[in-house]
Amino acid sequence: MGRVAAEYEEGAPSVDPSDSPVPSRAVARSPRASQATPSPLLTLAARTWFAVTVVGQLLFAAYISVLYGGGAARGDITVLATVMPKGYIPGDTIGNATIIVHLIFAAIIMVGGSLQLVPWIRQHAPKLHRFTGRSYIVSAMLASVGGLYLVWVRGTVGDNAQHIGSTLNATLILAFAVLAWRAARAKEFATHRRWALRLFMVASGVWFFRIGLMLWLLIYQRPVGFDMDSFTGPFLTALTFGESLLPLLVLEGYLWAHERAGTTGQRTMAVTLLVLTLGMAAGLFATTMGMWLPRM
Repeated sequence: MGRVAAEYEEGAPSVDPSDSPVPSRAVARSPRASQATPSPLLTLAARTWFAVTVVGQLLFAAYISVLYGGGAARGDITVLATVMPKGYIPGDTIGNATIIVHLIFAAIIMVGGSLQLVPWIRQHAPKLHRFTGRSYIVSAMLASVGGLYLVWVRGTVGDNAQHIGSTLNATLILAFAVLAWRAARAKEFATHRRWALRLFMVASGVWFFRIGLMLWLLIYQRPVGFDMDSFTGPFLTALTFGESLLPLLVLEGYLWAHERAGTTGQRTMAVTLLVLTLGMAAGLFATTMGMWLPRM
């Protein structure tokens, strides 16, 4: 979930943005899709985004596994408090257990999402694709419910505005998961892939939050627009909502460009996506070097 981003480590389904979120066979069955051919620049932009995203999410999964999995292997539950201010509370069995399960689902989501985005797996290993897709959807839904408990019942850093942003993220995850599942069951694969892509974007919200936060700190070299101690402020509020809404906006822009836009529209979207991917890569570098690697 979104606001659990700063305190709880979490954070993907069945499409291939490196090729197209709506592959050619699916496009042919979609009444909204045209027969427009994506420009080479748009394809390059999508594949670049795909590469940066997969690398970044696998790094996040490795960080969760090494830091928290290592603590579990040592029998040290207090490792939950290494980064998270309320990660471990003595005597709070339900809350501590919820965080542990939350982190397990986070790793599944990150690895499973990356597998779902690999076109070779979808085309040549359909059983694995279906298994990882189902595991992803279930994990995303349960992680969202657990995240709501951590935010509203157990309590976390941030203010109510951020908590509402996190609730929006969780609600979108649950809704998109159901819609993607229903479309797949009905064998409406073009529709399924659209909802799966949307699910991937919002389920990656916690990852986008970290990337955005560290990019902001990389640019300004200090907290601007928020207080580090209370972890509140207008920037964090905007980021908590933006982690869900901005990726969805970019996705819808890409789908429009891929399916219906002319040459100018495709080029505009491609340049926009490349610029955003460049910022995402810079934020990923800052997050990896400043937050993840030092704790692995």
